[in-house]
Amino acid sequence: MAVMNEINPILVWGALIGVAVAAAPAAADSFPVRLSVAAASDRGELPSIWRFFGADEPNYATMPHGKELLAELGALRPRQVYFRGHNLLTSGDGKPALKWGSTNAYTEDATGRPIYDWTILDQIFDAYLERGVRPYAQIGFMPEALSVKPKPYQHRWRVGAPYEEIYTGWAYPPKDFSKWEELVYRWAQHCVERYGADEVNTWYWQTWNEPNIPYWQGNREEFFRLHDHAIRAVRRALPTARVGGPDVAGDGGEFMDAFLDHCLHGRNQATGEQGTPLDFVSFHAKGAPQTVDGHVRMGLREHLRTIEAGFARVAQHPELRQTPIVIGESDPEGCAACQGPQLAYRNGTMYSSYTAASFPRKIELAARNGVNLEGALTWAFEFEGEPCFAGYRTLATCGIDKPVLNVFRMFSRLPSRRLTARSDAAIPLDDILREGVRARPDVGLIASRDTDRLSVLVWHYHDDDLAGPAAAITLTISDWEGSAATPTHYRIDHDHSNAFTRWQSLGSPPQPTPDQQAALRSRAGLETTTPPTVAVENDILTASFELPRQGVSLLEWQR
Repeated sequence: MAVMNEINPILVWGALIGVAVAAAPAAADSFPVRLSVAAASDRGELPSIWRFFGADEPNYATMPHGKELLAELGALRPRQVYFRGHNLLTSGDGKPALKWGSTNAYTEDATGRPIYDWTILDQIFDAYLERGVRPYAQIGFMPEALSVKPKPYQHRWRVGAPYEEIYTGWAYPPKDFSKWEELVYRWAQHCVERYGADEVNTWYWQTWNEPNIPYWQGNREEFFRLHDHAIRAVRRALPTARVGGPDVAGDGGEFMDAFLDHCLHGRNQATGEQGTPLDFVSFHAKGAPQTVDGHVRMGLREHLRTIEAGFARVAQHPELRQTPIVIGESDPEGCAACQGPQLAYRNGTMYSSYTAASFPRKIELAARNGVNLEGALTWAFEFEGEPCFAGYRTLATCGIDKPVLNVFRMFSRLPSRRLTARSDAAIPLDDILREGVRARPDVGLIASRDTDRLSVLVWHYHDDDLAGPAAAITLTISDWEGSAATPTHYRIDHDHSNAFTRWQSLGSPPQPTPDQQAALRSRAGLETTTPPTVAVENDILTASFELPRQGVSLLEWQR
């Protein structure tokens, strides 16, 4: 997780609004773009890597807006959605704060006898499962009674404070590894008893978060020991449980190399046998936005470079070529609760277009490196009690969905069989890895179909948050079998699926009135726009429409 210098949040809030307003108008001119889709092609299954989300603050899942948002994530069917949360074993009263959460699952009496309490954990997992979301269960952090350095324990981090203040007693190794293992075993066993083995078998279990940076205050060998005991504990409770890790920051470097070697060939520090079960491998990847000449410039290049490096580290082990990979945090930058002028992309359509353009490139990188990418997790949820559109990296604010959530709604609507699709204005992957999307916009697409639908998702992305001409798109679909039926045209742009611009038009109220809330919610979902002009000749369908800069379109034909 990247660390950055912080500034006054009130000043940031004003900067966020100012930048977004300046970037909103679209230029009047346009440039031509030709897209093509082969309707009779079949490139295999379209990987649904977008189905993973997470947050530092697990207790928000049990709060009103958190429950609402979980239900919206759970509705992204038919593919299963997962949620990863920090602080599932952290000591405390269950009240969230920025970068903080707790469950108080473990305490000790005066004699050192363990006391287990699953009440808050059950509330969190119940909230997931009742709304169609399953746990990506992170085993951590260290309970106060088990930490080798318990004081200070709960941090009081706030926007503007040094990031290092978060690393308190929860980040340290256990004073007793056998007690640690028993805690994890009792928790996993309780989950099996409460939810059933069949249900828990569908979950992911992994140890800690980013143990290669100060989130772990022990050494590397101590983490391997922590991990080995945790994995043995889960497998004691459920021998078929899906276990993995290590969810390192970035590609993990030498730490990742050592971890993979340990799991494949090393001495298991819990069992004494060779190796530790590894059903999936996880690492993190972040972009690097900055401000340039008063505007935000995104760092898609850095984001994708890290992903490629992570894939390469896994691919160097032939026995892991088919092992699923989950990018356990995959975001435009590293800290959802931090703020700054370089993060002004979060409220508007830059975040949504970046998301639309980046996910297909992750799939492309996996194919190129010959690895099995199962998921790329978006570390964004919501913050209770904060001003609306305050500048945090979230999917919703004040119970109002942001434009970026509508990209995931688009992803969820894509049928399962991928089609061959080309654009004469897409930036080649190698060019993005070398220099980002700087010289010209990236206008790309992904297309898929099933028996009843054919869908085409199109994005118009640029790293620079500046106004630019629209893309005048001509889309041809060959081997067309249907009529010239007009598609449903879903759109995210300045005027569609965008509660942020509606909020601005209302005067940017930090706490909207009920009437304002209703107006904002009416613009927050996935909206349609004018259908394209469509013609069919000789089994070739042609559709024409304009797509503004930082806009995303989904065209959906029912067959």
